[in-house]
Amino acid sequence: MLFFKKKHKPESETDLLREYRQTGDLSILGKLYEPQMEMVFAIAMKYFKDEDEAKDIVMALFEELIPKLRVHEVENFKAWLGMVARNYCLMELRKKPVEISNFELHNADEDENISNNFMEISNLEHHTDSLDLEQNLTKLEDCLQTLNLEQKQSVELFFIQEKTYQEVSQLTGFEINKVKSYLQNGKRNLKICLEK
Repeated sequence: MLFFKKKHKPESETDLLREYRQTGDLSILGKLYEPQMEMVFAIAMKYFKDEDEAKDIVMALFEELIPKLRVHEVENFKAWLGMVARNYCLMELRKKPVEISNFELHNADEDENISNNFMEISNLEHHTDSLDLEQNLTKLEDCLQTLNLEQKQSVELFFIQEKTYQEVSQLTGFEINKVKSYLQNGKRNLKICLEK
């Protein structure tokens, strides 16, 4: 009986992902999610600065994963989950009348495995001279539309979808040096647009 259990127990994250896609068994999803809950909590704390709210995000995100992981083929669960968690936090923030005092773009790191988020929302306390978060996000979306096609594609893939330089190059057909140039110019143009 012990041998039988051992034989059918998934050995790796890849096996767990595959088995969950096939069965929809929430206990398998729980095994995948539990080791990453601390990371999700830390991401939520960064955005909300509130323990109870961060705990709620951890639980709500699990619910979000139930359908997502049945349809998405995920290769690196931790990296994918980090991106999903940040996007979820941003969407939740958009629903709130929260203000920010510091809204800036990350510098593009030369590291191929960069996983920095496109936006850093570092201080969510109310200040009299702050801009409304919703206005900033809307302005960022509007500014993205002002970029030329190459810059827009590169910026969206690299910063928002968190692809590597190599992946952006493969998806767009641009040479890696061109990708880096489009990112640098696109980020500069976004900054100018956001400061207007």
